[in-house]
Amino acid sequence: MAIDTSPAAIRLSTSSPEWRAEADDVMRGMRLAAELNRLSPDDAVRIREIFSELTGQTVDETFSLIPPFYTAGGRRIRVGHKVFINQCCTIYDMGGVDIGDLVMIGPNVSIITVGHAMEPSQRRKFIEAKPIVIQRNVWIATGVTILGGVTVGESSVVGAGAVVTRDVPPGTFVAGVPARVIRLLESDDPG
Repeated sequence: MAIDTSPAAIRLSTSSPEWRAEADDVMRGMRLAAELNRLSPDDAVRIREIFSELTGQTVDETFSLIPPFYTAGGRRIRVGHKVFINQCCTIYDMGGVDIGDLVMIGPNVSIITVGHAMEPSQRRKFIEAKPIVIQRNVWIATGVTILGGVTVGESSVVGAGAVVTRDVPPGTFVAGVPARVIRLLESDDPG
């Protein structure tokens, strides 16, 4: 069994030929991230160029990232318009990461689509990956961890240090470990 391509998850055998290709892509992504991390925040144009090469999709002039940035792969990251990623962000994107317009990601955020089986006998045999979707106008505060299979709803806020293990409803403030809804937010679309 090599890959389960159901829309909800990817299960990749670490002994399959597909794994070698994935491992090569991870090394490519890590090399590009290392190149990006040698830049100053003042090198915004070059940061966008390298990030575009990393993802295989041109990001526009409204995209902003402060190095350092860490990834495994990078080709499955999609970012919208006016996205800001603060320093020390880690995105492991094997399952796919879709970041909508007007998203702000704070420092030390981890967006991790991959994991291992809970059963000890299976743990090293498979990598499991589930997509993460961060919808429009979301703020992810410092030190947040978002795990695979999660959608962070439009105009929501994820509080500092939260661990997001399930979907975040639109227009809510979530916090805690695991993250839970703290309150609803007023509707205030910045346009």
